Amino acid sequence: MTSCCSATPRPQNRASEGHAALGSLPVAIIGGGPVGLAAAAHLLERGLEPVILEAGPSVGTAPLAWGHVPMFSPWRYNIDRAAQALLERHCWMAPDADGFPTGRELADDYLAPLAALPEIAGRLRLNTRVTGVVRQRVGKVRDAGREDQPFEVRFQADGREGRLLARAVIVATGTWGSPSPAGASGMPAVGEREAAERIRHGMPDVLGADHGRYAGKRVLVVGSGHSAVGTLIDLARLAEQAPGTAVLWAARGADLTRAYGGGAADQLPERGALGQRLRRLVEAGAVELLAPFAVDEVRRGTGGSLQVKGLEGRTVAADEMVVATGLRPDLGILGEVRLDLDPALECPRLLAPLIDPNLHSCGTVRPHGAFELQQPDSGLFLAGMASYGRAPTFLLATGHEQVRSIAAFLAGDLEAARRVELDLPETGVCSSSRVLPGAADVVSSCCAPAAPPVACCSSRPEQELVKETTCCGTNTARATVPSEPAE
Repeated sequence: MTSCCSATPRPQNRASEGHAALGSLPVAIIGGGPVGLAAAAHLLERGLEPVILEAGPSVGTAPLAWGHVPMFSPWRYNIDRAAQALLERHCWMAPDADGFPTGRELADDYLAPLAALPEIAGRLRLNTRVTGVVRQRVGKVRDAGREDQPFEVRFQADGREGRLLARAVIVATGTWGSPSPAGASGMPAVGEREAAERIRHGMPDVLGADHGRYAGKRVLVVGSGHSAVGTLIDLARLAEQAPGTAVLWAARGADLTRAYGGGAADQLPERGALGQRLRRLVEAGAVELLAPFAVDEVRRGTGGSLQVKGLEGRTVAADEMVVATGLRPDLGILGEVRLDLDPALECPRLLAPLIDPNLHSCGTVRPHGAFELQQPDSGLFLAGMASYGRAPTFLLATGHEQVRSIAAFLAGDLEAARRVELDLPETGVCSSSRVLPGAADVVSSCCAPAAPPVACCSSRPEQELVKETTCCGTNTARATVPSEPAE
């Protein structure tokens, strides 16, 4: 006689089998920029299997897009430790640690060699655009058995749709492809879309490839971050070379302290010099300052010129606009997984208090990692600029620390995941227009000195940490990092 229940698996056996099956799957990394590749290096160091899905034809497509721009932070802050160790096993020679790479040099001299290594190349899928991430079989609503199901990453490659099953997903897509509009209210200004052929976002190469577009034109730059500052300085140089070039600067607020920066008090001198150079250009009349000027409408004028109206009632004419008002995440691929995001910044909720520009006026950033970045769907993490949402304070070294912590978490090393391993200058940013002399004549600072780094201080169990606590309160290291182009 055979028992009717002898062939029926126990529920706990099904769960354990599910976890075992999950453990055999790779970790999907969405994005082949510096943070995505660093994530792969850390996972490999931990004995985990990564697969990198990159939409572009090469790694580092964002740094290549701002390839003419030197970074404020030197090489020492832009190379991930695990990635460097992997490269050096293949006889790679690191650049001068104190040199300042351009975006192209970051891509060509670091990211491309890293992607070419056999450990990475076999796990990298280029021209592969992710279209969605789901929990297989359970969708967004179902709770039962949810954590036993793998992630299913859908993608388009070679004109065909495919899927990848993964035990975890690290979203390191950056924000470079999602610039904020000129409109001061967050939506494009009335008429902005219709004038798109006269508007560029980010940092055009006005002294190089885009010289002909801007020479002899009346150019309005919108924004007060470092992308705007660098572009204004380059346009002022262009005006010296090309008669008839006029440079206008539309800043939404009247207080320009952050745009002008900390001068010689900045531990990264190129940043301090940049802001002070712009101040001198404004004072000399080489850049016409419009502040406050909040763009409300963009209309076509005679001869195809633009008539740009501010909420304050003023209207200015321009032949071209450069919009450098920041970046925002594109979270469309995550519509069918569970997210816990800050409603304003669109970043992980636990991270928001650490990076909120309403609270941190000059970009104070505390180290953080897996516990702040994990989403309600266990195994799903936002990393890099994508994790910062709309906050303009990301530093590349911070992204490296994020993925080091995430890799440790996925390997089960919770102590290492909590530990802070980040060395930053007291102030720091990611990009400039040119390395400029002359910072020594100005001394000012907007931020207090950084506190020394400390380890995460909570000893709570993993689930409580994820739900209730940030890492270490107020005594963590911080750095000012008001910049946009990092991924």
